[in-house]
Amino acid sequence: MSSIAVGDFFKELSALLGSRVEVNTEIGKSYNGIFKGFDRNTLSIVLAEAKDNKGTYYHRIFIRGEKINEIIKAEEPFDIKGLYFELGKIFPPGEVEFFEDNRIIRVLKKVRVTEEGVEGEGPLADRIRQVYDKYILEKKPEK
Repeated sequence: MSSIAVGDFFKELSALLGSRVEVNTEIGKSYNGIFKGFDRNTLSIVLAEAKDNKGTYYHRIFIRGEKINEIIKAEEPFDIKGLYFELGKIFPPGEVEFFEDNRIIRVLKKVRVTEEGVEGEGPLADRIRQVYDKYILEKKPEK
């Protein structure tokens, strides 16, 4: 595998951090939990707030990489790039920055926006929070 492909693989794996995933093992066990970390050398992972397929709860579980058959992200990813474009319509060109690898938006070099929300206080952060909240509502799937 080329070094570019390996880099892309780890970039994709890193993008799953903080997401709810299902992990299926070679012995038929599956775990559903929040993907908290992995070891690049062994591909071992750690899940938080996990349950196995029998319903047993684990505050933290470490699963050896050689035991993992697949890791599946079931939830729809947050379209942070779409939010970046929305914010770009409101603020002057160049004042909204998008750091794709870290999935972070920075507005006017003062306010940080992530999938979890808006970090900051004051009128600027409040305005960005309004855009964020509206964006979330518009993107919420119909039930």
